[in-house]
Amino acid sequence: GNIRTVTDHLKELMLKYSSELRFEDAQKIKEKLEILSRYRSRSLVVNPATGNADVFGFSMEGDYAAVNFMRVIEGAVVQTFTIGLKRRMDESREMMLSMAVGEIFNRIGPLSKVAIVPFIPDFSPEKVRFTLPVKGDKKKLLEMAGRNAVWFRLEQKKKAEGKTTADRTDKNLERLKNDLHMSKLPRHIECFDNSNIQGANPVASCVVFRNGKPSRAEYRHFNIRSVTGPDDYASMAEVVLRRYKRIIEEGGSLPDLIVIDGGKGQLSSALESLSQLGIRESIAIIGIAKRLEEIYFPGDPVPLYIDKNSVSLKIINNIRNEAHRFGIYFHRLKRSNEMIRSELENIPGIGEKTITRLLRIFGSVQVIRNASEEEIAAETGKAKARAIIKHLGKA
Repeated sequence: GNIRTVTDHLKELMLKYSSELRFEDAQKIKEKLEILSRYRSRSLVVNPATGNADVFGFSMEGDYAAVNFMRVIEGAVVQTFTIGLKRRMDESREMMLSMAVGEIFNRIGPLSKVAIVPFIPDFSPEKVRFTLPVKGDKKKLLEMAGRNAVWFRLEQKKKAEGKTTADRTDKNLERLKNDLHMSKLPRHIECFDNSNIQGANPVASCVVFRNGKPSRAEYRHFNIRSVTGPDDYASMAEVVLRRYKRIIEEGGSLPDLIVIDGGKGQLSSALESLSQLGIRESIAIIGIAKRLEEIYFPGDPVPLYIDKNSVSLKIINNIRNEAHRFGIYFHRLKRSNEMIRSELENIPGIGEKTITRLLRIFGSVQVIRNASEEEIAAETGKAKARAIIKHLGKA
């Protein structure tokens, strides 16, 4: 960071080469000066009059302290880093700052002759003068270092909390693994749920949880294609087959655990699909009955009853409820779309292409109803627009 001597020397050399008509050599020196100028511009320039100094910002909460170090050369901050300390006994803040100063001295070597600090530490390196500014640029530097120390401590706290959360998640998944007699942690869980009302608009949902948290971008819903009427077993077989056939074809990752919202019948249907795909032995799978929260395992007619207050049952219920919520949402959306289309289909002379175009342009029947005849005619023509206005006016 101490570049003034170098730049002065280079400027003299550039003028010397120029006076000797050695313009190529002078140009090379100019390029070196530009590189140094760019380097200096990247440093935070406070005030060249500030000179050279080391700044120590301090923040402490409980038994943890953070000390931010900033090296200032010719008024520019050229180096900065922060270290964390933990109080082992009953050290004062002065002693904690002294420990930090000693650690930084050992790390980077001799300190500047002037050290800007928020308070005088117990330890004073040889030939270093501590100063406590009350205003001006040095005070601003001290405040900046203090903010850096606070941010460092907050980031450390976030990391610690994240680590605690991760540890808690691993413990919960370990408990679920043991309760379900699995061979590995169920970090990737998928749950299936069927949704229909008296067989109308049958749909199914699949939700995905990774490390105990919902991965909503991976949620999928399914329109039932091969089943007529309310047949939960056949519907479950279809969606499980479609889901994992596609994953296998695309080279995706299979889940560690599949949860089927249903009892022995739905579980058996899902097992048939897994067997058809040749992955029956690769994935752990369970069924959970809707009322009594019985856990069914493949090939075991006797269900497992997990403690109502256990972490494992809470995880399974959370996933099952999310699948149910997602399935109900899609089912309602589909029924709404069916009602919209049926209302438009009742208009004489309005076909499928016109309906699709109107919904794409206007978004809903209500918007179409509020539109003018001219706006509708721009998309359908005058005759159809009049028919639509007439029908929706009566609706």
